[in-house]
Amino acid sequence: MVPTIEQVLRHYRIISAAERMKTGRPGEETSANAIRGTKCVCEAAGIPLDASISRLTRKAIDAALATFMARGLSRVSAHSYVAKFQSVFARWCLPYYKDAGWKIPKLDLPVFRAKSQRYNRPAAEMLQRVKTWYGRQKGDCWFAATMMLEFAMRNGDVLRLKKENFVTKGDGDCKKHFLCYTPHKTALTSGRWVCWPIHPDIWRCFEDYGGLDGLDVTDETFDQINCDLRALGFTGHKGAYELRKICIDHVYQKYGAEMAVSISGDDIRTITRYYADPSRPNIGTTRIIDLL
Repeated sequence: MVPTIEQVLRHYRIISAAERMKTGRPGEETSANAIRGTKCVCEAAGIPLDASISRLTRKAIDAALATFMARGLSRVSAHSYVAKFQSVFARWCLPYYKDAGWKIPKLDLPVFRAKSQRYNRPAAEMLQRVKTWYGRQKGDCWFAATMMLEFAMRNGDVLRLKKENFVTKGDGDCKKHFLCYTPHKTALTSGRWVCWPIHPDIWRCFEDYGGLDGLDVTDETFDQINCDLRALGFTGHKGAYELRKICIDHVYQKYGAEMAVSISGDDIRTITRYYADPSRPNIGTTRIIDLL
């Protein structure tokens, strides 16, 4: 039996919950985005949800992409809808569909794969505006901004922080505090454990606010940071994320790729494309012959 698109989406919601219980993935937001993306692709391609899933051909996807771009979306934004929709056909889904007695056609995607632009380091004037803005932050906004700007955390990881993520080592004058966690996005791939030292000034401010008990960071906190950073001149739809990029890029400049990996939890290839700008070295003039 070949199901309708609506039947697949309804079943996808159920099997996503089942898979999440077993493996922790896909996340609820990921599942919701997959369903939302599929509906958007269908609408753009002129395919009703009660149509057979076999209607989602490469030709139909091309038509949807053309519609998205005719509405003013960039190629990257248009293809992001297809990337979300692709999750409904992910490999882990297929056994569930087979158990339901469904025959799901192989997804034939367009050749093009959208990639975000390489990271370009903001101008010095922009970075100074960020520094001035950060100095004015208080309470929840200060904590959220600090976790992203000083520790390169993603906003979802900030929201998941618990007291156990703040680790104290040593005693007396040798006491040091660390932020330790596994980034959720790469937990099931690289599974890297991030453990980064906390500057005493940051720790004192954190304690003055009463630690996590005295703070209440929510999605609305990041919405405010997004608005603030757009007002500073950042144009991306995730303004707060620029803080993470600035952090990783500056660690990369000052301490090298290995330390950028340590603070971000990402691999070097990801860092040098999306979070750092290796095309603009920050060393002075040098002669290699002098190094021999």
